[in-house]
Amino acid sequence: MGILVAQTIDSTAFEEIVPMTIQIEFFGIPRARAHVSQLELKASTLGEALAQVGVLIPQWADACLDGPKLKPGLIANLNGQKFVSDPQTILKSGDSVLILSADVGG
Repeated sequence: MGILVAQTIDSTAFEEIVPMTIQIEFFGIPRARAHVSQLELKASTLGEALAQVGVLIPQWADACLDGPKLKPGLIANLNGQKFVSDPQTILKSGDSVLILSADVGG
């Protein structure tokens, strides 16, 4: 009979690899282009989240995305705490990303 060895997994590393459920909220012009107020999806970075929104709502992507980033004049706020723009920004399960016009929130 073999011996079963328990292995500890670093949850931080796990969250960086496995996409986590996050909430995307839209305000102002981004909401008008999306025709929804929010979405729930799985993504591990801001860039992945934006790309998924672009696939789900192509008209939003045309109006709001410039490649993997938001177009100038738009900004993302992470958990109501800080404004982020880097597509490599790590997202964790339960995070909330608010996308809005920079003149409204920034």
